[in-house]
Amino acid sequence: MSTVRTRYAPSPTGIPHIGNIRTALFNYLFAKKENGEFILRIEDTDQKRSTKEHILSIRESLDALGLKRDKEFIQSERLDIYQKQLQTLKEKKLAFQDHGSWRFKVDTATSQIQWIDLVHNQVSFPTNVIEDFVIIKSDGFPTYHMASVVDDHFMEITHVMRGDEWISSTPKHLLLYKAFGWTPPSFAHLPPILGPNKKKLSKREGAKSVLLYLKEGYLPEALTNYLALLGWAPLPSEALSEGGKREREIFSLNELIKIFSLERLNKNSPIFNIEKLKWFNGQWIRKLSKIEYIDRIIKFYPNYNSNVTAAVASLTQDRVSTLQDYQRIANFFYEPPQKTPPVPVSAGTISQIKTAFKNTPKWEASTIKEAIDNTATNENVDRVDLISGIRNIISGSTVTPPLYESLQKLGKEETIERLENFVKKAR
Repeated sequence: MSTVRTRYAPSPTGIPHIGNIRTALFNYLFAKKENGEFILRIEDTDQKRSTKEHILSIRESLDALGLKRDKEFIQSERLDIYQKQLQTLKEKKLAFQDHGSWRFKVDTATSQIQWIDLVHNQVSFPTNVIEDFVIIKSDGFPTYHMASVVDDHFMEITHVMRGDEWISSTPKHLLLYKAFGWTPPSFAHLPPILGPNKKKLSKREGAKSVLLYLKEGYLPEALTNYLALLGWAPLPSEALSEGGKREREIFSLNELIKIFSLERLNKNSPIFNIEKLKWFNGQWIRKLSKIEYIDRIIKFYPNYNSNVTAAVASLTQDRVSTLQDYQRIANFFYEPPQKTPPVPVSAGTISQIKTAFKNTPKWEASTIKEAIDNTATNENVDRVDLISGIRNIISGSTVTPPLYESLQKLGKEETIERLENFVKKAR
């Protein structure tokens, strides 16, 4: 049996969005499941629109998600191969020149072209709807049809997994395979990811690049996990938690490789849900060790004092959905807030808690709590209101990591200074 080889063949005419990357992921998972090879092929035959920047973004996207390619090819470096195959078609009188370009002569003797698609089962097209199509453009570069067929053959691609939009092109490809006398690979055409309105996914709804998601604080582990479940599902027995009582959704890349199968691809379009992606991301953040989490925060916020980050980041791990959330709830550790939300206790009460803090000999979470409890009792104010007031003044936000621990990390001197500044402004 031949080695399974799959390919991800993007056109570098734009930065790949998550729909493209999901195609790459499925190709990677299947190849690795079968101990095969995953190939990256840069299809840059559209020279006017292809850019080096986009080629770089394709590589960076794959690398960021850990989708390691076994080989890489660039079509613009293979023009002699396509010209040689054009000569073969000319000799067979299956190619003719038309206004500077070369077209393939479609044989209409067969009324139907059909194949078994690994997602859609049997698919057929009448040949009378297929025109004599261009295979080599006037600039000497091959069209997608010609280049993909020639490359898939010589790269020994066994399975072509690509988007649904290429179904209508497959009859042309099968005609080329027949003309060359080659055996075609197996085809699996993947339904597109749709937005919540069940229409084509827009950028506003989530059709952004992987690189942008990473910049927004999503983890590579969460992205691969979520994308894998958009249009594919594990067997029920594989999706059980270790206790076997509930359905499991969290899978590492290596776990996905072990359980991935073409048979579980769904022929219906999946719906993208950003809140679900955030949930996956939060789960993966909480799976990180404290050291791993701190390391990710330090790398994500290189301008923050790394010593402060190392000291306080672990307080936030259970409270963020993305790494970007960290700034919103932890920025007060690095600089005093510019604004203060409404404080539900009087300035006099804040002055009293400031004094209590000054008189706290040992600055730790338990003694901070004790000082707050005693002040609330002595001032006859609601303890929750006092906690809210301190939080709002210290952080400039109504949402923070655990308050007692946060004040301990912030330090006695800085805590008292912020409370004192509030009291001065309130006079």
